Amino acid sequence: MKNQIQLSATFIFIAFFFSSCDVVEGIFKAGMGFGIFIVIAVIAVIIFIIAKLSGKK
Repeated sequence: MKNQIQLSATFIFIAFFFSSCDVVEGIFKAGMGFGIFIVIAVIAVIIFIIAKLSGKK
C-alpha cells in the first residue's frame, strides 16, 4: 500500500511539473512576441521622427 501511495504521489508530481513547464513556455512565447512588437514599434517611431526632421530642410 505504501508503494502505491508513493507511486501515485510521484505521478501527480510529474504531471504537475510538466503542466507548469507548458505554462512557462507559453509565457516566454508571449513575451517574445510582445518584445518583437515593441522593437518594431520603436524602429517605426525613430523612422517617423527622422522623416519629419529631414522633411523640414
